[in-house]
Amino acid sequence: MPKIMVVDDDRAIVYLVKVIMEREQFEVMEAYDGLEAYNMLTATDSGRPLPDVIILDTLMPGMDGYTLQSKLRETDGLNKIPVIVLTGKDNPMGDLFALSDNVFAFLEKPFEPRNLVKITKDALASRNRERALN
Repeated sequence: MPKIMVVDDDRAIVYLVKVIMEREQFEVMEAYDGLEAYNMLTATDSGRPLPDVIILDTLMPGMDGYTLQSKLRETDGLNKIPVIVLTGKDNPMGDLFALSDNVFAFLEKPFEPRNLVKITKDALASRNRERALN
């Protein structure tokens, strides 16, 4: 079962994405800021498999989405996980993400659930093709 991590400080968004993704038979990991997500992803004692895709908000307290995404790019084992950036309109951080090779797509809030599912499935397919080549 594919695993998705949702990182957003808005609990309603995390819940909504979780419900949408579970209907599609995805397992969902939840984090409410970048630091919590980073700690979950780098915990050596968790024994948990890594997510196949990360859906990431940009503006969060503590560690923002851009900082988390940058740390993921620099970490072996995490740098190949596709990131879908979920952002509000007129977010000035969008230009920073555009330069990142691990960002698969951008999606503005409010988002269309079917579009999020399609983009997530596309990111999974892309990751699976990359794995098959390596």
